[in-house]
Amino acid sequence: MTEAADITEDGFLGGQLRLMQKRSGHRAGHDAILLAAATDVRAGDRVVDFGAGVGTAGLALARRIEGIRLSLVEIDPELVELARANAAANVITAEAIVLDVAADAQAFAANGLLPDSVDAVLMNPPFNDPARHRGSPDQARHTAHVAREETLHAWVHAARRILRSNGMMTLVWRADGIADVLAALSRGFGSIAILPVHGEAGKPAIRVLVRAVKGGRAPTRLLPGLVLNDESKVPGKEVRAILEGRAALPLEP
Repeated sequence: MTEAADITEDGFLGGQLRLMQKRSGHRAGHDAILLAAATDVRAGDRVVDFGAGVGTAGLALARRIEGIRLSLVEIDPELVELARANAAANVITAEAIVLDVAADAQAFAANGLLPDSVDAVLMNPPFNDPARHRGSPDQARHTAHVAREETLHAWVHAARRILRSNGMMTLVWRADGIADVLAALSRGFGSIAILPVHGEAGKPAIRVLVRAVKGGRAPTRLLPGLVLNDESKVPGKEVRAILEGRAALPLEP
């Protein structure tokens, strides 16, 4: 049980979403909000957020698109407890599930996530390279940030298994690991769209947002980059609208 003194309450989407999260460990930020903005779903769709943490990306998506059937999947029971509380506090219907994304099909099925049953998966996997990134001594933060060699492939495999044919997966990853993303998507996914995300104007991309379709056959598309901060080092009008929940970030495959 997380002590109240260890919890903060923070506003996202310009205050439209209030989330409790742990003061230490992984803290929600722009990655989750951009991921939600880049996920294209409709009311009635079944949507699963892998590695949901306190629910930031999935709940931000549900705030934008009302009526989705949302499942928040997270390995840490304390974070699942917070995700469940956050959904209730924001009056959003969502189930929060304690589950390792790398678990087998039987474990997924036991939690109601059957093969070929989901319309969309969004994910913000741990993506820091352990060979180049010194992991935090905080175990929860380390787990949330540092990828094992098999992490991405395991998460993409799990998404492929539960997605229906032509279902959509959206993920955020570090920009210098785009080759790893394409390799992981080479089996079973196509119609890939890649959006580079630049922290500052004139600087190399720091992230990529990627959308892929299960069984898709359209060519891969590299989209014009999104710059988070302009020459004045502040978010531009388009980025502010996205971060405040007033605009989506379409990645048309």
